[in-house]
Amino acid sequence: MGFLHLLAKLLFRKRRPERGRRDTREVVPQHGPTRILRGRCWVIDGDTIVIDGVHIRLAGIDAPELDHPWGNQSKWAMVKMCRGKMITAHIQPEISYDRVVAECYLPDGRDLSAELVRCGLALDWPKFSGGKYRHLEPPDVRRKLWRADARMRGRLPSQKRT
Repeated sequence: MGFLHLLAKLLFRKRRPERGRRDTREVVPQHGPTRILRGRCWVIDGDTIVIDGVHIRLAGIDAPELDHPWGNQSKWAMVKMCRGKMITAHIQPEISYDRVVAECYLPDGRDLSAELVRCGLALDWPKFSGGKYRHLEPPDVRRKLWRADARMRGRLPSQKRT
């Protein structure tokens, strides 16, 4: 019985914050209908991050899936931009594949979606952005990211994420 008791204590104990570590979440007051979430993020792929357990899809863009050409490069560009920074997400009312949709910003005010499009690792999705990022796309990026472009135009079935 002693071993089981010790195992239960280890598995179900409440974790104390480590010394010198701060809570990475920040409570932001809500203004109007827009919810704001701020914290350090975990990057899933080029257009999906997680802040405080909430899966967030970046609004207005489409980045390649990890198993598509340029998918890993897109993810690692996002990791490089976000590493160690507090990300601010302005959550929109839409839901996309069980993820909330948000415009996300770096601490210096740069839009994560705009930065990824500017790097040529994501495409503007005019259906959802109204063309907000189209002017940032480098020449021939749609040819480079042809799978994401085909998915946007309905020529390639969208992958349902789990």
